[in-house]
Amino acid sequence: MSWFLLCVVALIAGYFTYGTFITKVFSPKPEQATPAMSMNDGVDYVPLSDKKVYLIQLLNIAGLGPIFGPILGALYGPVAMLWIVFGCIFAGAVHDYFSGMLSVRAKGASVPAVVGEHLGNFAKHFMNFFAVLLLMLVGVVFVLGPAKLLGSLSAMSVPVWVAIIFAYYILATVVPIDKIIGRFYPFFGALLVFMSVGLMIGLAVSDHSFYSQGLDFATNFHPTDLPLWPLLFITIACGAVSGFHATQSPLMARCMQNEKSGRFIFYGAMIGEGVIALIWCSLGLSFYESTDALNQTLANGGPAAVVHEVSTSLLGTVGGIMAVLGVIVLPITSGDTAFRSARLIIADFLNIQQKPLMKRLLIAIPMFVVGYLITKAEFGVIWRYFGWANQTTAMIMLWAAAAYLIKRDKLHWVCTIPAMFMTAVTVTYLANADIGFGLPMNTATIIGLVTTVVASVAFLVVYKPNPQLIADEQ
Repeated sequence: MSWFLLCVVALIAGYFTYGTFITKVFSPKPEQATPAMSMNDGVDYVPLSDKKVYLIQLLNIAGLGPIFGPILGALYGPVAMLWIVFGCIFAGAVHDYFSGMLSVRAKGASVPAVVGEHLGNFAKHFMNFFAVLLLMLVGVVFVLGPAKLLGSLSAMSVPVWVAIIFAYYILATVVPIDKIIGRFYPFFGALLVFMSVGLMIGLAVSDHSFYSQGLDFATNFHPTDLPLWPLLFITIACGAVSGFHATQSPLMARCMQNEKSGRFIFYGAMIGEGVIALIWCSLGLSFYESTDALNQTLANGGPAAVVHEVSTSLLGTVGGIMAVLGVIVLPITSGDTAFRSARLIIADFLNIQQKPLMKRLLIAIPMFVVGYLITKAEFGVIWRYFGWANQTTAMIMLWAAAAYLIKRDKLHWVCTIPAMFMTAVTVTYLANADIGFGLPMNTATIIGLVTTVVASVAFLVVYKPNPQLIADEQ
């Protein structure tokens, strides 16, 4: 328990220290009107309080990722917790802060427009396709996950719950953001707090030993000997660093009222998600006697089975149901905004105004039809594609943020270094994985490292301080 608390303290300390440092590097302008204040349209650009924007941001980004990912990551052992802490502070929260604040500076633009502004038109067009693909995968994953959990709690079948959740997503995607999302998320947030705190208290007073296999960070405990590199960094995305967040931050960039709130809303929400990830990683490491036992439960029912077993065992039937509902809330509150973000990206690309309801439906209905068809694929395959697409999006967004900083002669390394790391991770994974090229790990790693070196040198050659931008910042 003491190790878990130390990790939580490290995340909080990171918010107040490194988060403050990142804010100074970016240099927010409190006197400058945000898009919510200058472009209020009553649909997507709506001024909301900082507390409400933070809570919506947290629930938007904290889907199944910081639960399912850390549960799967726990198979590798305690080293997974180190990745959550360091990844969150130095990569994930930095990524989220810049994806949000660069959107604010770009009048609430979606991630493809932000990337295009700083990396060029090719990157913009690539991200238009890639971001919509990622969001569709996210939306589908966040339909199937909660549908399976709800199916385990009720007499209704999973397909029925899929239809119900899709119906909610359609409604939440097209109505003004303050009508459903802004009103009901505070209740969902309370349920999330109950789930998170309740489970850790339940674990602390139970007869389960914390980290039964010890705090051995040098050993890979995976029962099937899957390699730590680069799989851990793909498996645990949300909770460490996640490109999905770059698609969500612009939603709140259109609602925040002052740039000085960026650290609290964007960096802070990622720290909050890191705490959720630590909780589920600790539960995976502690509730089961060994990673073999955890893997057996995963083999029988996937991460959803682990959530159900852990929750009902630690909190009893009623408390377990409440905890499972808290877990269900996370993907549902991310799935609706995933489809909402996809609608906005498509609308920006096609230049379709979104204030009229019929124009929102014109994009939303075909999008949900495609999403429903994707649900017919195997969940495990969808999850693997989601993991790679998620981290690749994060990599591109970090390079865009690094370009923004280097053009203004600011300390770009705070984004460049994590961008380099994520480049090595995503390229190595694609070269090695079955969904990619299936090459041997040694060959894949060499390809990943060489690609990273080439990309880094090209970046430093192409992007230089821009005197005009530097003058504008002063």
